[in-house]
Amino acid sequence: MKPLVLIVEDEVAIQKLLAYNLTAAGFDIAQAYDGEEALTLVDERLPDLILLDWMLPQLSGIELCRRLRRRPETQHVPIIILTARGEEPDRLRGLETGADDFITKPFSPAELVARVRAVLRRVRPAFAAQLLTFHDLSMDLAAHRVFRNGREIHLSPTEFRLLRHFLENPGRVFSRAQLLDRVWGSELDIELRTVDATIRRLRRALNSGPDDADLLRTVRAEGYSLDLKLAMLPSDIAGK
Repeated sequence: MKPLVLIVEDEVAIQKLLAYNLTAAGFDIAQAYDGEEALTLVDERLPDLILLDWMLPQLSGIELCRRLRRRPETQHVPIIILTARGEEPDRLRGLETGADDFITKPFSPAELVARVRAVLRRVRPAFAAQLLTFHDLSMDLAAHRVFRNGREIHLSPTEFRLLRHFLENPGRVFSRAQLLDRVWGSELDIELRTVDATIRRLRRALNSGPDDADLLRTVRAEGYSLDLKLAMLPSDIAGK
């Protein structure tokens, strides 16, 4: 199961930005626009992490953080506070109230996703081992499921193992012989062209959406890698 992040933010544009980037990074999300709505959502389903805006209508983010820390069921849920107030006294106040981290607006979506993952790894190490992500692709090792931009991708066992190997080593180029050894096993008598055929099937499965960029890079005379920098749109790789 993907980690659930509750976004508590009253600005619609920022809500959309956060929701888009966290969903693309492989998280489930819930959205609240004020503190009271956030408390209701927490009662319905306990989140794995809360992104909390400091300046909320009616119930402030700091007060909401204080209330959550007083409740036994939420006292250990990690909280990251979003704020335009970057002065040290404000940061100290937030941390003393119970926040686990502080992100100052404006922020980079990529940095925010990285900070969310870092906090989850620190407070709940199991997530680091059970969820592999790259760009808009995520693999839930515990549930044995793969998602791309929120859409589930169905893979064969071999395709799953191959993709897992790439996700564990993004950007690195592997030869066909290396992939045979690490995915199929050196004791099996399998031809190198089996790798090419499996890569083609995996590529079709991952690129089933109309706007999916191809994340599997073919390196001539070398092999394959999972690489976003040189990713191409489906129209660019027609016939491959």
